[in-house]
Amino acid sequence: MNFDLSDDAKTLKEAARKFLDARAGPPAARKVMDAAATHDAALWAEVVEQGWPAARVPEEHGGLGLGADEACVLAEEIGRSLAPVPLMSTLAAIEAILLAGSDSQKAEWLPKLASGEAVGCLAWAEGSNSPTQMPSAKLASGKLSGTKNPVIDGLVATVAIVTVATADGPAMAIASLDGATREKQDTLDLVRPSAKVGFDGVAAEALGTAADWVKLTERLAVLSAWEALGTADAAREMTLAYAKERVAFGQRIGRYQGVKHKLADMYIKAELARAHALHGCWAWSADAPELAQAASAARVASLDALKYTAEESVQLHGGIGFTWEQDCQFYYRRNRLLAVSIGSKAHWSDRLVRALENRNRAAA
Repeated sequence: MNFDLSDDAKTLKEAARKFLDARAGPPAARKVMDAAATHDAALWAEVVEQGWPAARVPEEHGGLGLGADEACVLAEEIGRSLAPVPLMSTLAAIEAILLAGSDSQKAEWLPKLASGEAVGCLAWAEGSNSPTQMPSAKLASGKLSGTKNPVIDGLVATVAIVTVATADGPAMAIASLDGATREKQDTLDLVRPSAKVGFDGVAAEALGTAADWVKLTERLAVLSAWEALGTADAAREMTLAYAKERVAFGQRIGRYQGVKHKLADMYIKAELARAHALHGCWAWSADAPELAQAASAARVASLDALKYTAEESVQLHGGIGFTWEQDCQFYYRRNRLLAVSIGSKAHWSDRLVRALENRNRAAA
């Protein structure tokens, strides 16, 4: 059983890194933050031109028809570059439609999302850290009611995948945001702003079942794990470079054993998380029964790696690590955003335990 990425995915990863190294990174993130913009519109236009939103969309709907491998490497490079574009939210909306959409819903929305005509977002949060908690939002007679907060990329999105209450648990609806109210919400991440979105009689359609929502969260847990890996790698590389240059007490701080140990721990945690992320990517691609276990483990391990790396990066940069002018903040802030993007670490730790219990029970 081979958990490695496909050759096509590796080629796409190299191309994406080269593209984003030239156009994104902390300078682009700072520009969006200082301008209090919703995103980098020029960079988003280039990303659309590259065909990245179309990666998972089938060819019959104007896409490239690529697999989970390609989506994961794009997520990794977006995380690594801190690119201020709504690609991850759009990929989440596309995945929801691919998983649970009717033929008519796919025909209506997938071409628009693939071409950049529409921008997607995922509206599930209502103050809870668990995506399986019953939402207060409802869908009745084709109309939505309720409020979602915070919605990542909710200010720039044009279509939302919204969780609604059903007799079987949380399920999904799809709605244009034309009639929704949107209000910017202050969060720690100032590069990917969030919104409070109100749905008061907004037209919507049901999208799949409660079981489809659970499956979607598992796929998105894998996707977010790759994004977190990219962010952790970039933060570690920046910290390593600083440790090789910063001189204290007559020598570079990278020569001190305590600094070496912290950098080594960053690497070990990232490599452990990468192993889980590769397993999760395989399970998603193969639609394997162990996806729940693999996705949960990938999510937990990646959050551990990013949290440790982002926090220690600030510490190892010393006094300047806490300043507004230093770039450590971007990785720390992104860590805090990803920690709640599709449910908390506690939620996914609990799901991992349940998945392992189910596996052991089946094997007994």
